[in-house]
Amino acid sequence: MTAAPAFVQLAAHPLRWKLLTELATSDYRVRELVERVGQPQNLVSYHLRLLRGGGLVTAHRSSFDARDSYYHLDLQQCAHALANTGSALHPALGFAPTPPQPSSPRPARRPAVLFVCTGNSARSPIAEALLRHRTGGRVEVTSAGSHPKPGIHLDAVQVLREQHGIDISGQRPRHLDALVGRRFDFVISLCDKVREVCPDFGDQMRLVHWSIPDPAAASGPGLAGHPAFVRTAAEIDTRIRYLLPLLIPTPQEVQP
Repeated sequence: MTAAPAFVQLAAHPLRWKLLTELATSDYRVRELVERVGQPQNLVSYHLRLLRGGGLVTAHRSSFDARDSYYHLDLQQCAHALANTGSALHPALGFAPTPPQPSSPRPARRPAVLFVCTGNSARSPIAEALLRHRTGGRVEVTSAGSHPKPGIHLDAVQVLREQHGIDISGQRPRHLDALVGRRFDFVISLCDKVREVCPDFGDQMRLVHWSIPDPAAASGPGLAGHPAFVRTAAEIDTRIRYLLPLLIPTPQEVQP
């Protein structure tokens, strides 16, 4: 008898499926997942370990408190696993492991997205630029920081220009306080530190956390910072591609 594909074996367990669905929306720490799924920490940690072993979930130490770890669902890896699972059942069920691209008309009210990190000099301006580039004005997007730096990191400017043809050289970091009172549908923190101090932007806001290490921490005397920025921009771009269907309906989601 042929065994079920690894993805089916992992995802079919009710608690593991619940963990996958929680992590599909945001990165979380173990204690937060314990609260969200209502199960003991030792049980949650055990099943997270299995999901990590299966390559679906990754973890890294929090930059805010190194005693904590943030868990992240690798949606790209899940897409590949789902494609392989479909193909194992029948060749016609395989599909390209890429998120659907929105192509619907501009909505009546543009969804508003705010990206935040500490200095607003690298991760959040990269995310702002990439989302604006991919949505072509269909999303209102901005970024800010809790402790803005004097300027945008030169490696962030260079990577966006070289890899994506985007110029943010004229942009300047802004403070979170300047945006208090504005309406946002999504507030996405990209820094473990700023997540702890992010202000409340209203009940309608959907708060999401992407735990992404600061690429500037790889810069300094004797260190090549640019590759870290290339990796960071690639990770942010992947996450943004999977965010798009939540912001703008794809053709199959538009009701007649």
